[in-house]
Amino acid sequence: MSLHLPTLYAVWTGIDIVIGLAFWTQHRRLPHVGGLGWWALACLTHTIASLAMSARPLLPAWVGLPLSNLLFTLTFALLWVGFRSYLGLSVRRVMTGVLVLILVEWPVTVFFIEVIDSLPARQMLWIGTNLALLLLMIGDARTHRPWPAPVEFRTLSGVLWLQVSILLGYALVGVVLRWPFQPTVALLTFCFLIAYLLCVLAFQCLLMLRLRDEAQAARAVQRQREADLQRLVDNLDAGVMVFHPDHTLWRMNTAARRFLTWSEVGADGVVPEPSYESWRMLDEAGQPLRRHDRPFERVLMTGQPVRDVVVGLPIDGGARLRWALCSGYPESDSQGGLRRVVLTFIDITAMKDAQSEQKALEARLSQSQKMQALGTLAGGVAHDFNNILTAILGNADLAREDLTADAPVQESLGEISTAARRGRELVRQILTFSRQQPLARAPVPLAAVVVESCALLRAALPPQVQLVQTIAPSLPEVSGDATQLQQVLVNLGTNALHALPARGGAIEIALDSVPASSAPVARWPASLAQACREAGQPALRLRVIDDGSGMDEAVQRRMFEPFFTTKPVGQGTGLGLSVVLGIVEAHGGHIEVCSTPQTGTTITLWLPPLPADEATAEDKPVTMPAVEHPQPHPTEPAPSEAIPHILYLDDDDTLVFLVRRLLERRGYRVTALSVQTDALAALRERPGEFALLLTDYNMPGMSGLEVAREALAIEPRLPVAVASGYITDELQAEARAAGVREVVFKTDAVEQFCEIVARLVKPAD
Repeated sequence: MSLHLPTLYAVWTGIDIVIGLAFWTQHRRLPHVGGLGWWALACLTHTIASLAMSARPLLPAWVGLPLSNLLFTLTFALLWVGFRSYLGLSVRRVMTGVLVLILVEWPVTVFFIEVIDSLPARQMLWIGTNLALLLLMIGDARTHRPWPAPVEFRTLSGVLWLQVSILLGYALVGVVLRWPFQPTVALLTFCFLIAYLLCVLAFQCLLMLRLRDEAQAARAVQRQREADLQRLVDNLDAGVMVFHPDHTLWRMNTAARRFLTWSEVGADGVVPEPSYESWRMLDEAGQPLRRHDRPFERVLMTGQPVRDVVVGLPIDGGARLRWALCSGYPESDSQGGLRRVVLTFIDITAMKDAQSEQKALEARLSQSQKMQALGTLAGGVAHDFNNILTAILGNADLAREDLTADAPVQESLGEISTAARRGRELVRQILTFSRQQPLARAPVPLAAVVVESCALLRAALPPQVQLVQTIAPSLPEVSGDATQLQQVLVNLGTNALHALPARGGAIEIALDSVPASSAPVARWPASLAQACREAGQPALRLRVIDDGSGMDEAVQRRMFEPFFTTKPVGQGTGLGLSVVLGIVEAHGGHIEVCSTPQTGTTITLWLPPLPADEATAEDKPVTMPAVEHPQPHPTEPAPSEAIPHILYLDDDDTLVFLVRRLLERRGYRVTALSVQTDALAALRERPGEFALLLTDYNMPGMSGLEVAREALAIEPRLPVAVASGYITDELQAEARAAGVREVVFKTDAVEQFCEIVARLVKPAD
């Protein structure tokens, strides 16, 4: 059977067109896969070469034969370039080499046609060129194939070696054995057609191998991404739960299981996890959440996301309540139908607790600011009232001195003095509440204060009331004012007595110490806890307990407000507990109240201890000063040359008049002024004449301390005293720094005031 060469070319051309279109289509769809475009171009080149072979009789010999040979060689070269592109190798230098090869092969072929008409030379040139390209392709296949070599690469290598064998067979038959040219070319064309089809199949297998590897890599990446996403979701602090539309749970992360106190490894098959429908949900007010208000149901009904719904979930059988900020999102399929519902929630239990605590703190802050404002107002009123009481007391005492002891008006003056002293005690309470009363700090054995306070209270208790005193041994001392601490106990004991029913009851005053590790430090002010840590001693706990009528929450909220009282009009000022609060906080302490109506009240005072190295060696008795009832003590006038000269300064004309008369009655010479500049001018004009400068502290313009500094700059050895109706620790510290000898309390009795003046004046030289 003979092979018809034009038919073979026609068949091969049709195959080239089909295969080239297939490679081109694949190149368009898979542009990331190298080689497909080159192989499509190789098919086009081979098609042109076949047409050139068919048209060779119509062309000059030096054109048709070299053109067809070069196109066939270019086909092999493009197949090799495409294979290198598939492997991801460089093709730039290869294309340069191919162009050089073509430029060399064309003139050599023409030389063997026109100059030396040698068919064997032309055949060997063509065979050698294509054989070299095939061997280069085989070398790339062996060098760059994966290991172990896939079957696709082994198949390609076999096909390439088959083409090498065909070329060698053509050289043997056509060149060595010199078979007839046309039958030899037809046989070669047929063999190469079969090998070409096998090569195309091998290239397709390589394409399938690449796509399979990419698919496997993509699946591995997808699995890794899913694993990473799952780990990410599991490591989120926010809970994530995915439900099917039928309310069944599909997936949830660790945070959700931890929030719901479920097993973190999933259901164990013995205790099934509760379904969504069985959950109890509460709204922000703590009421059960209606079904259609639940985030899952709202997503089901609307198909829209639901965001930031605050939900409470009772857990552990309702023993605990956890709060979550919940959101829901629909997950749709490709047709837009609801596939799943994703619920996310953030645990806001701590935030809700903090909000509750913040509300309580805001209420306490508001109460504190209210108390501070009232204290400031009361302190200001007390200061002005002090001046009035001082004038009343002083003038009443002066009037009594002007009368005989049996004068009828003495009784009225005594009542005036008594009423004024009651007002003075009220002022002291106001100043104590507003923390403007001077605090005489000293080491105080609190047990002794309790013992004496109980003795004072027993004298006032009716027989049906039992007073129980409980004191723990070996208690640390406190740094404070024993008189004020005793006032605290007396006030609290009196309130407890008034709370008892008519049939009587019991009052217990208990004193012990509690280590800071066991005490409710979280409710203490930071200063109290810090003082306990620095002292290295337990905190002192003083409790006043009664079984009386108790107080409701409304009364407890207002019990420390000044002038608030539940007693009938005329039976209480409403300052008792306000004074207690002021004294305890001035001592760095804290008050806690526990009261139940018709059951009783326990008031607990926490006080900071004194460091052990600052305590006194032994307990000392504590006594409250007796109330003074001064009697006139006229003094004999001294010789004029020995009379001390006192300079008194006050912006209140009433006190200027009173103090001048009072001191003159005591035998002093007095220059009383109401303007600061006049007092300083008197010091400059008469240096060394004055034995004492006594000045008010609170004056418009220059304060008493500023006047004292100016006076000491003029006369450094002059004794200076400052009088004030409210004395603070800061005022005393500033006075000492300015060189002031003493700070005098304005409301002291006349005799005390005169004793202080007598102690401070120096005899005239």
